[in-house]
Amino acid sequence: MIARRVLLAGRVQGVGFRFFAERAAREAGVNGWVRNLPDGGVETVAEGEELAVARYLERVQQGPPGARVTGSRVFEVEPARYRSFEITR
Repeated sequence: MIARRVLLAGRVQGVGFRFFAERAAREAGVNGWVRNLPDGGVETVAEGEELAVARYLERVQQGPPGARVTGSRVFEVEPARYRSFEITR
């Protein structure tokens, strides 16, 4: 199991990004969370099998229709053993 924290910038708020991320996580089979940030970005943590996390990261770095991801930073983090994927705020 691996875990990654991702900070996404661009037009990522007000376009359904968190709901898109939640659906992408379920489809990829990863657990974790996603939230909006005060600076207009989005932060997400995903954990699971390496290929599942890679699929999720690929999807969120593209974003939903209407979004425009202009930057992403990916950090390796320790798995926290989340039991689901949630929108936290």
